[in-house]
Amino acid sequence: MLASTTFSILFWINTSRVKNNKAKLYVRITVNQKRANISLQHAIEIDSWDNNKSQVKGNSLNAKFINNYLEHVRLKLFQCYQELKLENKMITAQAIKARYFGNDQRHYTMQDIIDYHNNKMAHKLHRDTMRHYKTTQKYIKLYIEKEYRRTDIFLQNLNYSFVIGFENFLRTYTPRDHQRKVGNNTIMKHIQRLRKMVTLAFHLEWIDKDPFVKFKPTLVKTEREFLTKNELERIENLKISINRLRIVRDLFVFSCYTGIAYIDIMQLTEDNVIMGIDKSNWIITKRQKTGNPVKVPLLPKAESLIKQYKNHPKTAEKRTLFPNLSNQKLNSYLKEIADLCHITKNLTFHMARHTFATTVTLSNGVPIETVSKLLGHTKIATTQIYAKVIERKVSDDMTNLKLKLERQRKNLQCL
Repeated sequence: MLASTTFSILFWINTSRVKNNKAKLYVRITVNQKRANISLQHAIEIDSWDNNKSQVKGNSLNAKFINNYLEHVRLKLFQCYQELKLENKMITAQAIKARYFGNDQRHYTMQDIIDYHNNKMAHKLHRDTMRHYKTTQKYIKLYIEKEYRRTDIFLQNLNYSFVIGFENFLRTYTPRDHQRKVGNNTIMKHIQRLRKMVTLAFHLEWIDKDPFVKFKPTLVKTEREFLTKNELERIENLKISINRLRIVRDLFVFSCYTGIAYIDIMQLTEDNVIMGIDKSNWIITKRQKTGNPVKVPLLPKAESLIKQYKNHPKTAEKRTLFPNLSNQKLNSYLKEIADLCHITKNLTFHMARHTFATTVTLSNGVPIETVSKLLGHTKIATTQIYAKVIERKVSDDMTNLKLKLERQRKNLQCL
């Protein structure tokens, strides 16, 4: 059984240091016979102090002012004691003194949670995810500077207004490195990252309330673009004399026939080409983004591209399957290829993954469950975002259904 806590407050004057017949006022906190003194920054005439009542004698304005102040201090100290008791914290004279001055409750700032998040999550999150977080953090700091005219803000001051203000800032902000404004879904991603950091602060008990309680994200559904069979054939059959464009085209086409993302293709080596259960070559790797396993049987076009670069000068040293190029350069060169093929779509390397999911697999009758496995997804719902069944497939399926129904009708008539 825990021993009961004894708590008392005593006001006194320090007569050991008297100056001009005046002594400084102190308050003494005693908890279980352990003391802590606080200077009240007031000096009074020694003769005016009543030791028995621990207050100033008389009814003068100065006496009333000092006594009211002492009562205010008494109430505040008792409140500190009660708070510590309700919080089930250890009650000591020093703890009450620290609570009185606010030294036991650090007021954390936005920079504090940013630093904490980056330090604790660096080894858990992929470096690309951390890069996205740092972009969001840059925008948060720009917003605070613009809206609050300061470099930081206390987390306890965050509210619904801050969240709405940040959203509005992003909608009206034009990045310096390019002219396009931030899109709606990208804005929602930035707010999602801010929310995760604020939720972390809430779980750490750095803030008492969640400012996102009333916030509803507004995502706009976007159609994932992909190449049609004709467009893909145009890229495949394009005669290219420029070496850099030829490499980019081949990398893009390889992704169209495997569904493997750019970053994962760049890391493929000869060790990733393994004989599968069907005695043919498979690509077996892991998605860098999620760590999910990827096992893709090689279609003839993909396998021929691997053989084409087997002895290439840029693959021999590191034993990679393909030459390494930056994603930025790839997407830049793909714009040139799109122009040469008279393709008006915004051709990006990631479109190859969509093309694999739609034109190459689903359109040719591959079940969505299989496509989901090939893409390295853990949920079919994720695959449905990538693999929208194209109109041609819908048309073919409905034509087959019509023929089937017609046959059934004729069979009934023959009976």
